[in-house]
Amino acid sequence: MFGYYLDLAVRSLKHNKVLTLLMVLTLALGIGASITTLTVATLLSGNPLPGKSGRLFHPQIDPFPQDGYVSGQTQPPFTLTYRDAMNLLQLHRADRQALVSAATVGVTKSDGVEPIWGNGVLTTADFFPMFDSPFQFGAGWNVGDDAAHQRVVVIAGYINDQLFGGADSVGRSVRIHGHDFRIVGVLKHWAPQPRFYGAELDGHTFGDGDAVFMPLEAALDAGIGGMPGQCFGTGDQRDPRAMPCTWLGFWVELDSAEAVAHYRNLLDGYVRDQIKQGQFYRSDTALPDLTQLMHREELVPHSVKLKAGLAFGFLLVCVVNTVGLLLAKCLRRSQEIGVRRALGATRGHIFAQFMMEAALIGVAGGVLGLLFAELGLWGTRHQPAEYASLARLDPKMFLLTFVVALAASLLAGLLPSWRASGVAPASQIKAG
Repeated sequence: MFGYYLDLAVRSLKHNKVLTLLMVLTLALGIGASITTLTVATLLSGNPLPGKSGRLFHPQIDPFPQDGYVSGQTQPPFTLTYRDAMNLLQLHRADRQALVSAATVGVTKSDGVEPIWGNGVLTTADFFPMFDSPFQFGAGWNVGDDAAHQRVVVIAGYINDQLFGGADSVGRSVRIHGHDFRIVGVLKHWAPQPRFYGAELDGHTFGDGDAVFMPLEAALDAGIGGMPGQCFGTGDQRDPRAMPCTWLGFWVELDSAEAVAHYRNLLDGYVRDQIKQGQFYRSDTALPDLTQLMHREELVPHSVKLKAGLAFGFLLVCVVNTVGLLLAKCLRRSQEIGVRRALGATRGHIFAQFMMEAALIGVAGGVLGLLFAELGLWGTRHQPAEYASLARLDPKMFLLTFVVALAASLLAGLLPSWRASGVAPASQIKAG
């Protein structure tokens, strides 16, 4: 029966090519617009570390003066001062913990050669195992390297390709701002989207990944990074370690609810001690996990969510229009349906025939909608947005295009198919 219904559907759609083309085009426009915006929204709002985001937390405390403070109504700043960050780091109360800052760096093999400019990350040894960074060659440095202020570095794969032709460069050196750093590891392509671990520090939320990763203390010794964020006092402008400014992100990995509760108590206790010593005036603390932090810091642009909503609204309009066109087609074929009913076709047979026509329109609309989606993403990649170059259709979205198209067409075909199956054969034969 499937082959029979398919043959009838193809014959019917060929009979009125203009109306068929109009239905396919209407559905394809809605599919193309919705898949384009859904692809971008999925890219920007996806979980950068699936399976692990619930174990990563970002401790926050508030070292600012008392002016304007109202308990419970002020959100602690995203970053910590160097003093507080080191105090919490040295407590070693988490399974893993890492400090993170950012800097724009120029990397080269030797002086006198034009450097490759990119984003640099100043961090500590646990960064790589905490965030599951994949290595192509070597590995990260260890805690001893942090303590000894060793000038070691992990470089991105694309930096290794440009400087060393993709060969194993572990043990060789690169020059960063006039200082030699020994390579201990080369990453495979790694670019979490969004760049959650330091997105707010330098304004780069999305992109192709950071260029180099350096031990925090060694980088500061070399005069790299350490630009102040929010400052609330005076200090030695030459040394970011001594400045009363919040500029260091702090991440901890906690593997159980009990560990999270203990760490919350630790933060509260640390703040109470600082208040007693006259260092703090504000008692608010926070310990958001990765998902909560992304929502709080609004790492996904609101405009993307709005566009996605509008696009699916447009798809709904297209589905409604397709319903109208299918109904019109159904009414024009009332006599044909009546003859088929008189010859023994049941209401179920008529319903199945018209649903098959709707399904074929959905498949054709999916193919054309896929072309429209690719065109829309091509346009997105040419926009002056940070995430623009990443807007591409992956296999999941490719499959989803046809699922949405088929679902939309079958939904549009329900009412016309039901109306067609209810046509009374006697009245149509008599009218004919």
